[in-house]
Amino acid sequence: MQVTKITDYGYGCNTYVLTNDGKTAVVIDCASPSVYDACLEMNLKPVAVLLTHGHFDHVGGCGKFYENGVPIYCGDGEDKFISCPENRGIFGGVNIPYFEIYKTLSDGEVISLGGMTFTVISSGGHTVGGVCYISDGKLFTGDTLFAGSVGRCDLPTGDVIRLKESLKKLCLLDGDYAVYCGHGEDTTLARERKYNPYLR
Repeated sequence: MQVTKITDYGYGCNTYVLTNDGKTAVVIDCASPSVYDACLEMNLKPVAVLLTHGHFDHVGGCGKFYENGVPIYCGDGEDKFISCPENRGIFGGVNIPYFEIYKTLSDGEVISLGGMTFTVISSGGHTVGGVCYISDGKLFTGDTLFAGSVGRCDLPTGDVIRLKESLKKLCLLDGDYAVYCGHGEDTTLARERKYNPYLR
């Protein structure tokens, strides 16, 4: 699996473009409409967008993918949160582009897209229906886990108790994983288990 990180400097969100065959791509989070164009520039056809959660900085480009027939997935319960007034209010009433969720995903569900297999880990706490994804020894954590830190839980539908449960779930995963976070630098799960104060 090849992973290309695209950072939208407006909000500093990391978008990940994944390909296994050099022809098709799965996008994890989608900060900007420019992500769609970036896929085409890499000669990749987007076949799916996997959202870790529904904050604007992670879904701002979904409208363009939806307009071009690309299915968009998110965790159970997050679909209702994405377009609610409370979510828009976080960013001062920003206009979240219209798109529909093709399918919601539950904890432990395994889905195959673009020749890649993804395991869904429910990781609520930052938002009500946040999820992480595992594929090919890589863990995509959205805003649940960062290098040296964790996501905030003081925004609408945030829950500190659920966040702690989600972090414990990640800590208990067998072995080590390369960790690709929603913001900031990449890390490893072993490093976070050892040095992240929220995981010790």
